[in-house]
Amino acid sequence: MTQQLSPAPVTVLGMGPMGRAIAAAFLAAGHPTTVWNRTAGKAGELLARGAVQAGSPLAALGAGELVIACVIDADAVHTILDRALAESGRSRLPATTLVNLTSEGPGRTRELAARADELGLLYLDGSIMTPAAAIGTQATRVLYSGPAALFDRHRHTLSALGGAAVHLGDDPGRAASFDVALLNLFWTSIAGLMHSFALAARQDVPASALAPHAQQMAGLVADLLPGLAAEIDAGRFSGAESASLTSVAASLDHIVHTLEEAGVSPAVARAAKDAVDAAVSAGHGGDSTARLAEFLGRGDAGVVPRT
Repeated sequence: MTQQLSPAPVTVLGMGPMGRAIAAAFLAAGHPTTVWNRTAGKAGELLARGAVQAGSPLAALGAGELVIACVIDADAVHTILDRALAESGRSRLPATTLVNLTSEGPGRTRELAARADELGLLYLDGSIMTPAAAIGTQATRVLYSGPAALFDRHRHTLSALGGAAVHLGDDPGRAASFDVALLNLFWTSIAGLMHSFALAARQDVPASALAPHAQQMAGLVADLLPGLAAEIDAGRFSGAESASLTSVAASLDHIVHTLEEAGVSPAVARAAKDAVDAAVSAGHGGDSTARLAEFLGRGDAGVVPRT
């Protein structure tokens, strides 16, 4: 007969919308759940469902086998650790696993991982790639990095968040590297979409009329993505079989002119134009758009000054 293990106790630090969703998912999966927030009053519904309010950061860290941090940034996590350390009067904190689901850059994430190690905490980093409403459902996707054995130890508990949990490697900053790159893709895409809606509106084209065509265009980008990635990884940048950067520059000239003519700020399209113009000026006019990834990644890659 297989012995059923009791759900592990967990703590959630941070009661913003995502933190509350995370705590709710653990409660729904039967995990004894402790919550803590810098300002009181945000966990009322969770407390009514059985969560326990920790009175301090130190008590919160000591309450669970797994402590989830989901706060505004790495500085906020450091502040929580500082407060707990001051409470303890010691140089190390209660031994537990800290899973940092706070969105932050890879460099600061690695610094936080080193600090956690100094304080006696085991550390995993994670990046949530779905909105709070998806937590606890199959739509959830969380990227993790840190020691593989530690991830495996807590995989079952973390599965309460739902969906897919992907471990990317031992480097604690790797999940953050994916996170920032993907958020850059998302928000620059949203900015481009809003820019297009603004231009369409000036031509008396409703957003709802443009939307299905925008979906088709987004699908084209998705279709091109694997091939572009393969070209970038292989260092193949020939524009012989695709649009060259020279032709892209000409298209962007047309777009910027149309935006200016319509009285719509060209800032978003001009940023793309500046990058392409700089690559063409550097001698890459005959290359494909895949060249931009290599060119923009150079530390000395500049832009062509506008006159």
